[in-house]
Amino acid sequence: TRTERTLNIHQFTELTVEAAAEFISQIALSTQQKQIASEVVREIESRLQFLLEVGLGYLTLDRESGTLSGGEAQRIRLATQIGSGLAGVLYVLDEPSIGLHQRDNIRLLGTLNRLRDLGNSVIVVEHDEETIRAADHIIDLGPGAGPRGGEIVAQGNLDEILRAKNSITADYLSGRARIAIPRQRVGPRSINHASEGWLTIVGASENNLKNVNASFPLGCFICVTGVSGSGKSTLVDDILRRALFRHFYNAKEKPGAFRGLRGVDQIDKAIVIDQSAIGRTPRSNPITYSGAFTPIRELFAQLPAARVRGYDAGRFSFNVKGGRCENCEGGGLIKIEMHFLPDVYVECEVCHGRRYNRETLEITYKGKNIADVLDLSVDEAARFFRNVPSVSDKLNAMLDVGLGYLRLGQAATTLSGGEAQRVKLATELAKKATGRTFYILDEPTSGLHFADIENLLRVLMKLRDAGNTLVVIEHNLEVIKCADWLIDLGPEGGERGGKIVDAGPPERIAETAGSYTGQFLRPLLQ
Repeated sequence: TRTERTLNIHQFTELTVEAAAEFISQIALSTQQKQIASEVVREIESRLQFLLEVGLGYLTLDRESGTLSGGEAQRIRLATQIGSGLAGVLYVLDEPSIGLHQRDNIRLLGTLNRLRDLGNSVIVVEHDEETIRAADHIIDLGPGAGPRGGEIVAQGNLDEILRAKNSITADYLSGRARIAIPRQRVGPRSINHASEGWLTIVGASENNLKNVNASFPLGCFICVTGVSGSGKSTLVDDILRRALFRHFYNAKEKPGAFRGLRGVDQIDKAIVIDQSAIGRTPRSNPITYSGAFTPIRELFAQLPAARVRGYDAGRFSFNVKGGRCENCEGGGLIKIEMHFLPDVYVECEVCHGRRYNRETLEITYKGKNIADVLDLSVDEAARFFRNVPSVSDKLNAMLDVGLGYLRLGQAATTLSGGEAQRVKLATELAKKATGRTFYILDEPTSGLHFADIENLLRVLMKLRDAGNTLVVIEHNLEVIKCADWLIDLGPEGGERGGKIVDAGPPERIAETAGSYTGQFLRPLLQ
């Protein structure tokens, strides 16, 4: 039945993609109108169809692009590419599954297969198990990370990878290695949400949230889950994080719409650990960030040879005058500014990249001078300084998060997002815990391999065992199954989301009808 419905352009853009597709397909045209408009209608139909295929049927056409979640924006770009119908193109995607729920992931894989079937090549850098299993050809790099990696461990189709001996990826894919489900979960401190032991957001209604009350049990490891676009970031980032920052640090950012926050008096600070860079200049490095460099410099200043010359700890800093090489001002590299091109860094020809002048380098501890120490990897340094607790504590924390391969003096600009995030985690681990800190992590597993995820979970459990609260937005089922408490948003994305489907331990969510997360979680908990 063709409906006689008229909409002006404003009303049309207010429709969701789904409704718009339906409207266009039911449009009533006379024969002459058909001849004129058939081309245009076909174009509109096919483009809306692509958006439906990547699972974005719930977006309205006039939605501002700034308000899209990361997963949504990436899928729109993909839909555009399918829409262009090109063949013979090489597409390179870096972790397309970030920000996607398992349900949306299946759609994404369908989309990538479409691109391939059009006659294109698709190269994907990915840690997600489903994506790896769906590939035609897999190249596995390793065996370790940093200097211990850089070789091709295995390549071929899935079966060939599974048979590979030296590959950690193969161990996890074949089930020889797996992330264990915790034997015992930490439960909430009390059953009643109004009493002690809960932090509650009342009446959250920003973006698509439907006036929800979310309760976070303190001292637990909490995962906020839900399909892409269900309101997770809105709840945790726009409302919870900003409200806490405003409470503790008088931050300027205005939290999203909510009525109240209960139980804040039970925590003493809120910390976000994200994947932003730890420093934007080559002067910043893991050891200055984690605070281990100060005790190392003090140690050098205590050495007899240094005291005879009257060197203090500042002499061993590459950021102040005195001990550093003045030609490159302690950078070890000299920045050459190129017009219209990115800056180029060249090695300083006076100190040859050692950052210090000759006199400073004459002071040695156990046969190594300060520049040699900056060249050590975290692994080596932890052994080298094992008798100096103020240094080794911080270095051991970095070993715990799996960063043993980083060099102490490695420029922060050369760290990947996952590495920067783990340097921050290590810094938190090494601090003296009050046990009342509230940590917020948004998808900490992006860029992490199965083996790294296991390390990360161990670190998160350590932070939790000290009595802290962790709230993690996550799609990775390995992390979700290890959480103490889940808050599942949904049921769908966009307007049809924004409600709390259920909250409770993972076993309970797995049994919840209507929860997509539960559906994918069930097989893992068996």
